[in-house]
Amino acid sequence: MSTLRLAGVIRESIVDGPGIRFAVFAQGCPHRCPGCHNPQTWPFEGGSEAEPEKIIGEACKNPLLRGITLSGGEPFCQCAAMAELAALAHARGLDVVTYTGYTFERLLEKAKDEPETAELLGQTDLLVDGPFIETLKSYDLLFCGSSNQRVLDLRASLEKGEAVRAELGGDAGFRPA
Repeated sequence: MSTLRLAGVIRESIVDGPGIRFAVFAQGCPHRCPGCHNPQTWPFEGGSEAEPEKIIGEACKNPLLRGITLSGGEPFCQCAAMAELAALAHARGLDVVTYTGYTFERLLEKAKDEPETAELLGQTDLLVDGPFIETLKSYDLLFCGSSNQRVLDLRASLEKGEAVRAELGGDAGFRPA
């Protein structure tokens, strides 16, 4: 069983992906985007440790949850444990949204040499990719902080080998295939 280093969780979020979500914030981020709304997650030390099974157990106490969201910090700095958590979520019928400061294209490159990166990509339904850029900040974007970021349908993106934007309904009704 893996261990995650977490900055914290939000048990019910409606801004970190479609529906009501259990948001998990990784501790540690190499991007350090100016204007980041979670700068306390940047240091790799700090936070607390938690096992994926315990986190999913807490999430599953809420029957209204649609899924979990992996945010940060940078979830791809803890790929193996985050992939384990995502697999546990899928096994319980929850979908998985992952936020990253990396672009999808960069993650595909990393996945060639890092099987854990490929594993987390494979366990993600929606990927919100790209660094937060303060000069491109917008409050009008669904699930993104700046206009350079994309909400990607990860299954379709992996099948095509290129970024495929998710089609989100008016109620953010994306459902993975």
